[in-house]
Amino acid sequence: MASKQYDESSFRVLKGLEPVRERPGMYTRTDSPAHIIQEVIDNAADEALAGSAKSIEVCLHRDGSVTVADDGRGIPVGLHPEEQVPVVVLAFTRLHAGGKFDKRQGNAAYAFSGGLHGVGVAVTNALSSRVEVEIKRDGRIHRIDFSGGGEHASELRDEGGCGRRTGTRVRVWPDPKYFDSARVPQAELERLLRSKAVLLAGVSVRLDIEQADGPPLSKSWSYPGGLAGYLEEAAGEQAPLAPIYSAEKYADQDDATFADGEGAAWALGWFEQALPGESYVNLIPTVAGGTHESGLKAGVFEAVKSFVEHHALLPRGVKLQQDDVCGRMSFVLSARLLDPQFQGQVKEKLNSREAVKLVSGMIRDPFEIWLNNHVDAGKAIAEQAIRSAQARQKNAQKVEKRKTSGVAVLPGKLSDCESEDIADNEIFLVEGDSAGGSAKMARDKETQAILPLRGKVQNAWEVDPNRLFANNEIHDIAVALGVDAHGPDDQPDLTGLRYGKVIIMSDADVDGSHIQTLLLTLFFRHFPALIARGHVFVAQPPLYRVDVPAQGKKRPARRLYALDEGELTATRDRLQQEGVRPESVEIGRFKGLGEMNPEQLRETTMATATRRVLPVRVRAGGLIDTQKMFTLLMGKGEAASRRAWMEAKGDTVEADI
Repeated sequence: MASKQYDESSFRVLKGLEPVRERPGMYTRTDSPAHIIQEVIDNAADEALAGSAKSIEVCLHRDGSVTVADDGRGIPVGLHPEEQVPVVVLAFTRLHAGGKFDKRQGNAAYAFSGGLHGVGVAVTNALSSRVEVEIKRDGRIHRIDFSGGGEHASELRDEGGCGRRTGTRVRVWPDPKYFDSARVPQAELERLLRSKAVLLAGVSVRLDIEQADGPPLSKSWSYPGGLAGYLEEAAGEQAPLAPIYSAEKYADQDDATFADGEGAAWALGWFEQALPGESYVNLIPTVAGGTHESGLKAGVFEAVKSFVEHHALLPRGVKLQQDDVCGRMSFVLSARLLDPQFQGQVKEKLNSREAVKLVSGMIRDPFEIWLNNHVDAGKAIAEQAIRSAQARQKNAQKVEKRKTSGVAVLPGKLSDCESEDIADNEIFLVEGDSAGGSAKMARDKETQAILPLRGKVQNAWEVDPNRLFANNEIHDIAVALGVDAHGPDDQPDLTGLRYGKVIIMSDADVDGSHIQTLLLTLFFRHFPALIARGHVFVAQPPLYRVDVPAQGKKRPARRLYALDEGELTATRDRLQQEGVRPESVEIGRFKGLGEMNPEQLRETTMATATRRVLPVRVRAGGLIDTQKMFTLLMGKGEAASRRAWMEAKGDTVEADI
């Protein structure tokens, strides 16, 4: 077969909104148009957050289109001073253009908004067959229409006067070819709109659903009681163990650590049956939680712990942990961050490391003061936490008896953790002794154990189970875990399992990936129940360190991390948008885990609030395909097949050599 031509003409430059249409999954969810509609709703909510809008109205039309209207200031329609294009056209047709970037100089339309991805409604336009925009601003009504995924735009038309009314109305027809389902899920839309009403006190939110016959079905939300009123409503008939506590705290101009206005509002309640916590960042629902939730729990735990110590409530021998205090806590958290960093384009999880310190610092002192001013409520919360700690320690003692009855001696190089609670315990399988030394210093001794591995583990794909423990490294791993080797069809006894999470931690290079593969081969072949029950994870240490200099008193020096080349480029772009000069940013590359000091290793790879770990799963219905792939890649008699596979697939690999 003749090889394909590879010359200058082989390169294609994606312009305008083409990248979104080519790879929609990089910019939004493709199961339904819910997220591209959320981008439009977020813009209306940002107007309300800025104090410029009092109502948000959404309509689900029968033809599948959606209208979002607000009574805010209206998108500017004049020409951009540099681009010489109407600003509304830039908003709907250019990626990385918006009114939320220029915060340092105070020229941004929004001090706080749902992220600085800079894609927003441009992505909505790219994945829609048609978008109609009506703007009321400066006494005039302006209209513009987009079609063909934003490729074609009508003239910006002036359609007469509107008096003193202002606002924006956007109607979107999502293009079905980009989504698994063309319709916006109504239940998800209702949850989103209700959350906006909860977080925007005094703002009314309405949803109209057009019916085949008769007037539209309307639902509206308004929560004058704010977060506390919402939490009470969500609890239903459940009585809290103590009165619901709600408050808010934001940094002022004199704050040396955080920018003016950064902070949080919250409502906390303790119930017999805890409700799922809800959290938001600049009104964006973070359904997967993140660092702001970690900060909330850390601050609450420190306040309760201090209250317990002050009133001498803790029985001898009982040690409180965060889950004892927060296990039955229901909360609604609304954080405000100047530059929030999210995991993924759909903003489901907050990654900003500074949010841990921000939220925990804002809530700790006010909550401790509240506990001491409401001693009965404080004692009720403390007693529930103490009961939880006593039950946990009792269960751990039962497990300990089972463990001590065995004859296995733990490996000498294992640095074990102090806790005996399997749900909290983690073991890190660390590549190399030098990285193992840093990991021992970086770990939380209470719940994290370290097992350094010397060299590469044996390829166990075709090793007989009876000969498995002849290899010292595999023997040490099995003994440390407390689980015997087993097959895919066995029903193994996991009662001896000593750690709830087994985390593979290797360098972010080719050798590290090889060690990951060998360990995953071992678990998939000889300990499949650990993978099936969600016990195995892979750590994601960063490849780059980015040192950002201080930017005046309000913005101290920062240290950021980038997982790979793509994330480094995104970080550089974001810093440039913030006004940081590229030449002032220092970028360092980690050769391996052993090169990180313990503080860096803890922050990036081990601390539960700020690390990134990937759960290892076999995809639904993919067991046979996975077994075939492991046989191809790891089987001794598959050299010819591997060579053919590499020749066919080698160009898809982005190896960091």
